[in-house]
Amino acid sequence: MFSALSHLWRLFRTGATFERTGAMVAILDAFEIRGWPRIALRAFAWPFGMFGRPGNPDLPPLPRALQAMGPAYVKFGQVLSTRPDVTGRELGDQLRFLQDRLTPFPTAQARESIADELGARAWELIGDLGEPVAAASIAQVHPAVWKPTGQPVAVKVLRPGVRRQFRRDIAAFYFISGLVERIVPGSRRLRPSAVVAHFEGVVSTELDLRLEAAAASEYRDNARADDRLHVPEVYWPGTSRRVLTLEWVDGLLVEPGPLAAAGLDLTEIAARLIRVFLRHALRDGYFHADMHQGNLRIAPDGTLIMLDFGIMGRLDPITRRHYAEILYSFITRDYRRGAEVHFEAGYVPADRDVEAFAQSLRSIAEPIHGQEVSSISMARLLAYLLETSERFGMETRTELILLQRTMVVAEGVARTLDPHCNMWEAAKPVVEDWIRENLGPSQMARDIGQTVKVLARLGPRLPGLAQEMVLLAEEARTRRSGGKGAGGDPAGPHPWLWGAVGLAAGAVLAWAALTL
Repeated sequence: MFSALSHLWRLFRTGATFERTGAMVAILDAFEIRGWPRIALRAFAWPFGMFGRPGNPDLPPLPRALQAMGPAYVKFGQVLSTRPDVTGRELGDQLRFLQDRLTPFPTAQARESIADELGARAWELIGDLGEPVAAASIAQVHPAVWKPTGQPVAVKVLRPGVRRQFRRDIAAFYFISGLVERIVPGSRRLRPSAVVAHFEGVVSTELDLRLEAAAASEYRDNARADDRLHVPEVYWPGTSRRVLTLEWVDGLLVEPGPLAAAGLDLTEIAARLIRVFLRHALRDGYFHADMHQGNLRIAPDGTLIMLDFGIMGRLDPITRRHYAEILYSFITRDYRRGAEVHFEAGYVPADRDVEAFAQSLRSIAEPIHGQEVSSISMARLLAYLLETSERFGMETRTELILLQRTMVVAEGVARTLDPHCNMWEAAKPVVEDWIRENLGPSQMARDIGQTVKVLARLGPRLPGLAQEMVLLAEEARTRRSGGKGAGGDPAGPHPWLWGAVGLAAGAVLAWAALTL
């Protein structure tokens, strides 16, 4: 009871904070909410504005409100910051402050955390710790020098008390999602509580910087084969649960102005951002899942520099295949095949009509192919996608949330550089290469080879396994019939058993033919 009241109070205080900081008016104005809905919202929120958190007055209203409410709210705002086509340009510009321009905590506190985590050796490794150069929702970054080699490094330090704040925010999210599921039964298809659980698991990784270091190391290994992509090196002796030390890399902000002034091709960079994401998702099954502008830099020669590896996504081979085929079906306008893949993957219930679903996919994709990209309203497109998923009973797939979100974020960043950037055109060469390498004859040959290897390993055991199956089945049948089979005959093997024995014998023969 106390917990529920606490969460209700937090929900109430969120509205009050939005009113006190001016975020409520900013949102109403941005989305042009007029008439009685605006009057009702203001009439409810205004008298209670005094109970809201004041936030940092140096920030614009919306980021000021979200930072005042806690790190989980800031994370949500960071996702929206990459979609000015959804939030509107004004709110999008405000939300960009959440990427790396939040209020930093004192450097003295950062020094305390470093000393606590690394012990007596801390200042033998790290020297000249400077003031923070970037501050985000969970941590901030300081320039320093790696004393053993004299190389410049970036030292990332968690915010004090961020774990406790994050647990409090997530508990409130669980309460709100559960409330929505009970009050609005139709929302259960979207599995809001499962979405919150997924969000909790993803962001929890950011609260242990050792895991982020491991992610950066793995991603760096995968990126070695990529042209013009750089991932900073991890300095493991300077890394612990609350401290992460990385190679220092300089680069330009992913903003049209600085990049154009440096003579770089914005259109090429925009397309490469999308291709880097897709290449890692499909080729490696491991991708950077927080690709907003604050986590990206561009070197003077155009090399893409990736930063902040707290949120990473991983896909199993089957999901990669489904994802690639769905993308390819949109690119080639083969909507029937796209619909079939949705059914094969279990994304759409089997009792729905494939043809009707294919028609819905066509209605979603054709406007993207047929219109100037800059004229497409992503807000309307997302609303139609939601409507379609509801009509066909599609449940939210938590394993695809990061993938879908990152795809949206990557496209959003690309379109800030090139408003005419077309996601499908940029994705086409990557998806086609993957399809050709992984779904063509060469991959079929690899699959057959893998099957042969498995049979070769298991072949010698198959006769023994078949004999054990026969004996176990005979014992079970004897117990059921009291020692006699039907009609008084001694119990014998059930007919299905002979099929199993035949199958085992066939496998043995196949193994012998392939290995002898």
